Amino acid sequence: MKKVLVCDPIAPEGVKMMEDAGFEVDARKGIPPEELEKIVGDYNAVIVRSATKVTEPVIKAGKNLELIARGGVGLDNVDQAAAKEAGVKVVNTPEASSRSVAELALAHMLAVARHIPRGTAGMKAGKWEKKKLKGTELMDKTVGIIGIGRIGRTLAGMCNGLGMKVVAYDLPEALSSLTEDYIERASSLDDLLAKSDFISLHLPKTPKTANMISSEQFGKMKDGVIIVNCSRGGVVDEKALAEALASGKVAGAGIDVFEKEPPEENPFAGMDNVSMTPHIGASTKEGQFRVGLAVAEKVIEHLS
Repeated sequence: MKKVLVCDPIAPEGVKMMEDAGFEVDARKGIPPEELEKIVGDYNAVIVRSATKVTEPVIKAGKNLELIARGGVGLDNVDQAAAKEAGVKVVNTPEASSRSVAELALAHMLAVARHIPRGTAGMKAGKWEKKKLKGTELMDKTVGIIGIGRIGRTLAGMCNGLGMKVVAYDLPEALSSLTEDYIERASSLDDLLAKSDFISLHLPKTPKTANMISSEQFGKMKDGVIIVNCSRGGVVDEKALAEALASGKVAGAGIDVFEKEPPEENPFAGMDNVSMTPHIGASTKEGQFRVGLAVAEKVIEHLS
């Protein structure tokens, strides 16, 4: 009987699917790294979300390991090079949480555009800053979406529905695959930066995308732009963003991801023009349900 170790919580329905398929499923939350290294050799598949890191030592210790399944989009917590060398398949479920992440990105756009963070903090402090919180509508504004995969396309559709103009930047093959006629293909990243009133990032963190939005890029943006990052921490240079917010070059930011999570020193903590959440992009009831089923289906497919 194949054995599956679930290191981070998934929907119970997903666990049941795997059990009904004849697998022995061991769901254990919060396994310390040293313990994971000791026990992983007993399992044929490991399921993780974002919390558990599947490192090279863990993979080397997995003498029976055939599959690492990441419930969600990113794979930055899995040592893919070590897995490839060991002949261990790595899969994820990007399709399952796309809607959840896109909705959060839109929520951050609206929250910053309408000063909801400052309004909330002020009301709790007994203030009534009605005249100071004049916002801006999204309609007829241009949103630049950097990374036009599943999440980016979903957000593009939402923004189009709100009457926004959509411009996208990505690898040429991603742009060429677009079929939506309301999405303008940016000729370059600089082209997108210059045109956009709102910018939302939806990219994995790689050596090429690390700090791809930094001081130089902020200088090429419109004054008063609003930035949203619900992709990966470190894609936006946090120090440079804090400086751009302080100077007024960037009017506001919506941030769900940080270079270090949780951040030891949050450079945005004292800023009332920033909307922040603790990496909850995929954390909806519906999204978690879809992720649980999708990751179970992939385990069943690869181990059967």
